[in-house]
Amino acid sequence: MSKAKCSQVHRLVGLPPILDACCGPRMMWFDRERPDVLYVDRRRETLTVRDRSHGNEHGTRTVHIDPDEIADFRDMPYPDESFRLVVFDPPHLVRAGNKSWMAAKYGKLGADWKDDLRRGFAECFRVLKPEGVLVFKWNETQVKTKDVLSVAMHRPLFGHPSGRKGLTHWIVFMKPNKEIKRK
Repeated sequence: MSKAKCSQVHRLVGLPPILDACCGPRMMWFDRERPDVLYVDRRRETLTVRDRSHGNEHGTRTVHIDPDEIADFRDMPYPDESFRLVVFDPPHLVRAGNKSWMAAKYGKLGADWKDDLRRGFAECFRVLKPEGVLVFKWNETQVKTKDVLSVAMHRPLFGHPSGRKGLTHWIVFMKPNKEIKRK
């Protein structure tokens, strides 16, 4: 859907309070069909790839990416200050085979990954209301979290590593309210 068409639809029905800016297969959600979330991704596809891990006897796995809307997290078609909560879980791989399960599931960053993530953070903060919350998820298997955070326009409030090896980081930001001044 074009930016103009998205804007027309959202003016009529309004936007939900939550945006998942690159939802992929919605794996982190307890409820993958929440009506108060707008699930967005730049791709809509069903992929079946070879994978014999985890005792998979058939040797393949299928992943479904079916967002509510097609949009790129680097250039989203939503008005400024539209959402109270934005979830940003961008692709974290820079090296992965074209037919790999990980690339199919998570997507893959390009050579300009720093600029892509800088633009993604900028867009997430643009569509976030003042004092809105951005939840950022990153796996530092290939790119260190500190290198990714160096391109964010705001400092995070807090974060926590998780996963078996502690490589997945959940990081929380709050968009500053320009009207509040600290004494």
